[in-house]
Amino acid sequence: MAENREKLIAAARKAFARKGFAAASMDELTAEAGLTRGALYHNFGDKRGLLAAVVNRIDGEMAARARAIGARRDDPWEGLLAEAEAYIEMALEPEVQRIVLLDGPAFLGDPSQWPSQNQCLVATQELVERLVASGFLKPVDPEAAARLLSGTALNAALWIAASEKPAEILPKAVEAFRVLATGLLAPAGAK
Repeated sequence: MAENREKLIAAARKAFARKGFAAASMDELTAEAGLTRGALYHNFGDKRGLLAAVVNRIDGEMAARARAIGARRDDPWEGLLAEAEAYIEMALEPEVQRIVLLDGPAFLGDPSQWPSQNQCLVATQELVERLVASGFLKPVDPEAAARLLSGTALNAALWIAASEKPAEILPKAVEAFRVLATGLLAPAGAK
């Protein structure tokens, strides 16, 4: 059963990236996986359930890549910014654009409610809690700050993906994100 799920996710990922969710044929993607529609229904309920699984997979991969980039920084604050900026930059990747940032919200609803986004939020909140406790950030509610940082990064990525000229929007979005985020920093003398 797990093997069938993986086959369907891989076939759907290719089909959704190539044609988009709406144009991808269930018959074609199940044939590509060497399975039947019954296997799709059994594992995912419907095509929308399969999209949710594909989005969750890709979004999880994006989060892992962004965390790895952030972890390379010695400074936890710079790591947090690098992680968010990496997530924003992934909006230039065609597969991410089409599946996660365009079709995902159109067919699955508010991305802030996706399980993969909530996992990212928890990690961001934990880091913000440590930065607030150490006096590096202003005394702000960690959950509120984490939600706003995550939401800003997500909305920047959505803006880039929906833009006719995403490469031109990217530097504007990253710069504005950094300016907004630095408003959380405690004054130098308060640390």
